[in-house]
Amino acid sequence: MRIAVDGMGGDNAPIDIVAGCIEAIKENDIEIFITGPEELINTELNKYEYDKDKIKVVHASEVIGNNEHPVMAIRRKKDSSIHKALTMVKNKEVDGVISAGSTGAFLAGATLIVGRIDNVKRPALAPVMPGKKGPFMIIDVGANADCKPLNLVQFAQMGEIYFKNVLNIEKPTVGLVNIGAEEEKGNELTKATYPLLKESGVNFVGNVEPREIPKGEVNVLVCDGFTGNTILKLYEGVASNIFGILKEEMLKTTRTKIGALILKPVFKKIKKDFDYKEYGGAAFLGVDGICIKAHGSSDSRAFKNAIKQALNAYNHDVINKIKSSLENNI
Repeated sequence: MRIAVDGMGGDNAPIDIVAGCIEAIKENDIEIFITGPEELINTELNKYEYDKDKIKVVHASEVIGNNEHPVMAIRRKKDSSIHKALTMVKNKEVDGVISAGSTGAFLAGATLIVGRIDNVKRPALAPVMPGKKGPFMIIDVGANADCKPLNLVQFAQMGEIYFKNVLNIEKPTVGLVNIGAEEEKGNELTKATYPLLKESGVNFVGNVEPREIPKGEVNVLVCDGFTGNTILKLYEGVASNIFGILKEEMLKTTRTKIGALILKPVFKKIKKDFDYKEYGGAAFLGVDGICIKAHGSSDSRAFKNAIKQALNAYNHDVINKIKSSLENNI
């Protein structure tokens, strides 16, 4: 697989981006093209011993920041690291792209430059999240604040295909995020979407209340981007605060420190299970190429796992399976 990597995206670019790419080529049969200022990227690469045939630098003189208007920045900064990476996907020079940079610019660029898959009305951002009984996907988490019922049905179809192939769940369950479990609950969007999901062919299990989401009992959670983004940020905030409170309490007294030491293996496992770095990034489904949005604060391990996620999608031919599934869409 050939992957384009936005070398200037994220809080820790290009240091951790380059380090993650080095780790990835050691573990996987891939070829990586890092986009960004050639001299700067090469300075980081020169710190490592690696197979020079597996990593190449594609010069890009511009960088799109998080505070720039996404669509305007993509249109104006054609020599930016994100634009260069996405253009390589469009031109079939690479099979996929990964960026930890501006989410808005990445989504706008993927839609405008790479383009949508035929019959997909709207692409959707679909991160995999840690749950008590296993990982789950939320689709959409911000690409589409307002949606129609058909959009949610397509999100469900694309999410099911991705989850089945990348996370190796033979028949993933699909749920509709709602304020109640009963079929008649919800707003106009969810009420209209419910019967369509029942007839869509996905393994639909009904409405799922937000308090049930963290259990991970339902594999793919479908919602509009406004709702999904709210869930995502609340979930991350609650998890961060709980771990912070636990750490403060464990270090208060000698007694709690001893207890923490005894329970250290348990806390270590919980932290690993609920660490976003284990999942790498969020797939942007519905565009005609593998596009993975990594977390802005991704370190080298998170970026390596994002590359692994892209490779899994490539090996399981996810893009063509989505195309095939949506050929006769409603």
